[in-house]
Amino acid sequence: MRSKREVFAPVGRFLLLGLLALPFVEIAGFIWVGSQIGILATLALIVLTAVLGVAIVRQQGLGMVLDSRAMMARGEVPQQKIAEMMMVAVAGFLLLLPGFLTDLVGLVLLVPPVRGWIYRRLSANMVIVTSYRPASRGPAYTSIDLDPDDYRS
Repeated sequence: MRSKREVFAPVGRFLLLGLLALPFVEIAGFIWVGSQIGILATLALIVLTAVLGVAIVRQQGLGMVLDSRAMMARGEVPQQKIAEMMMVAVAGFLLLLPGFLTDLVGLVLLVPPVRGWIYRRLSANMVIVTSYRPASRGPAYTSIDLDPDDYRS
């Protein structure tokens, strides 16, 4: 049987190479788009994607927070909503980074069916363990009964 290190080593190498190649890909994208539409239009497009991305993330994030609050009020644990909120936060970060590839990945993460698919793929082999109790069901603390000899005042 292979160890975890042997299994995840190729993934780590791929991730490292991707992170090292990302600036070069983004610079090449700037050069290509700049040659097609001009420098000012390219800069305007970068700023526009950042502003639109922040607005979309803000709107979607607020809706998700309200949905998760309603779920918690019903006594449900909103694990999928929390995971999707994290994906929306990553999308917002990617949209703020200058570059067309990061913008594309960020925009794809903003599509709800894509987030649902990613959640299903990632959570297929996970077990969610929680000790969440709604506040309306009583206190969330444990009391310990001690004999008079077990403590000092």
